[in-house]
Amino acid sequence: MPAWTTPDPVALHARAVPEKLACIDLASGRGWTYSALDAAIQRAVAVLENHGVGQGQRIATLARNGADLVILQQAAMRRGAIFVPVNWRLAAPEQQAILTDCAPVLLVHDAGLDIAPPPGCAPVEVARFAAAVEEAAPAPRRPLPEADRPSIILYTSGTSGRPKGVIVTEANAFATAVNFGVVGRVGHDSIFLCDAPMFHVIGLITNLRPVLLQGGTALISSGFDAGVTNNRLADPALGVTHYFCVPQMARMLREHAGFAPARWTSLKAVFTGGAPNPAADVLWWLEQGVLMADGYGMTEAGTVLCVPPQADRIAGKAGSSGLPAPSVSLRIVDDAGNDVAPGDTGEIWLAGPNVTPGYWNRPEETEKAFSRDGWLRTGDMARLDDDGFVTLVDRRKDMFISGGENVFPAEVEAALLAHPDIAEVAVIGIADGRWGEVGRAFVVLRPGRSLDPAALAGHCAARIARYKVPKEFRALEALPRTASGKIQKHVLRELK
Repeated sequence: MPAWTTPDPVALHARAVPEKLACIDLASGRGWTYSALDAAIQRAVAVLENHGVGQGQRIATLARNGADLVILQQAAMRRGAIFVPVNWRLAAPEQQAILTDCAPVLLVHDAGLDIAPPPGCAPVEVARFAAAVEEAAPAPRRPLPEADRPSIILYTSGTSGRPKGVIVTEANAFATAVNFGVVGRVGHDSIFLCDAPMFHVIGLITNLRPVLLQGGTALISSGFDAGVTNNRLADPALGVTHYFCVPQMARMLREHAGFAPARWTSLKAVFTGGAPNPAADVLWWLEQGVLMADGYGMTEAGTVLCVPPQADRIAGKAGSSGLPAPSVSLRIVDDAGNDVAPGDTGEIWLAGPNVTPGYWNRPEETEKAFSRDGWLRTGDMARLDDDGFVTLVDRRKDMFISGGENVFPAEVEAALLAHPDIAEVAVIGIADGRWGEVGRAFVVLRPGRSLDPAALAGHCAARIARYKVPKEFRALEALPRTASGKIQKHVLRELK
């Protein structure tokens, strides 16, 4: 039986709806119809061939969002090369370690590259690459590579330290496009505002693949700015229908002086993921007339869960991460790998065409990540309700045991976030001579508020079991976060 070849929706739409607007680069104002985008991708294939980039070789980027990166990734896909977007926010040694690990032959970067490319890697600025694409003749069309070959490597944000390179095949990316397309109700008239960073699964895959699969329009922003994004969501000329962000970005939108959700007349929903989203925040958005459809995904599996973008479901299931997407097989299991009953807490295990085949250059890590029968162990703890909705509880590794009782920090954090003085919070377990472990809460206070540990402890005690109440409270100006908004608890554990 022949192997499944890589899907290429842009090529299809270039023939079916050639004059349909596919993409706009908001920073430069350049736009591409599907016909023009398809042609630009094929010219970029020629540029890659001129650079000697062959199948299986890596193309790294160190650059902010732009349509030229979309063209480059799609060209790499057609060429059979592997696209590796590197987090430009990382320190130079961290970037260097990633480049050493993936060993690219080409590094496409913004102006002012601060690191030396690894041996055998040719650097080229984005602007020069884009100019070369404009001048090139299209490469001859060749058969597309197999869909189960590595196509993208996304390095994890490193919430616990050293990043790992997650392999994403085109079969994985296609499954995520279908999964989010169904749960997010994406169609040919959808218009996505894309300002999440393209070195992250949300920015590169969830934001782009569903809308391009359906023949909609992607508006590419160079990055998130609360004021600019507020204006774009309210701009009738742009007509944004879908916006995906992490909860921290949503909070920055609502706290900005230009926040006016009544003007977001074309928006179907704000989709959130990448970090916990408190139920109170979801309900607050609903009161403003904005559907906030929370979900759950991961670099290793793309879109996994989403609350349907409809008001009654959001109101009734606020705090949940939703229902499994159509191609997702999901189990919630105990320590022995047995399915738990609805309402009980267990670890999420996943299978399906959306799930990564493993980690780049990490066979031992790959083996540890999967069960003997092929289920991905996510490390995320959750509960399933009688309606099939999944609510995340916490990361397995973040759980601690106090006096013989399991404590999931996310439950404690949710209680603290209900206090009017608290803007952000992170809870970790620390050693304690009497109880084994107790909680330490790091809080970011709202402007003008002062830390009152006794008041916070009393607030928690009224909402959660006493053994879950933190024994220490510390105020920070900001919590350490990754580029995707995840709190770096390993950094907090190092604080004395």
